[in-house]
Amino acid sequence: MNTVDTCGMSCPQPVLMTKKSLIENPEGIDIIVDNNVAKGNVQRFLKNAGYNAAIIEKGDVTVIEARK
Repeated sequence: MNTVDTCGMSCPQPVLMTKKSLIENPEGIDIIVDNNVAKGNVQRFLKNAGYNAAIIEKGDVTVIEARK
């Protein structure tokens, strides 16, 4: 599975990177975020795009597993 690391980035960059990666990998990707704003915005984008999002907390970062 492809992984998009958005740590250290502020919105809208994590959402834009997620969108671009999903175009290239429509079956799904993993997104790593390190702040709550990016986490919420990426989750909303995935829901609106028709993806299921599983949240995995790993210390200071969150991994969002996006799957169709």
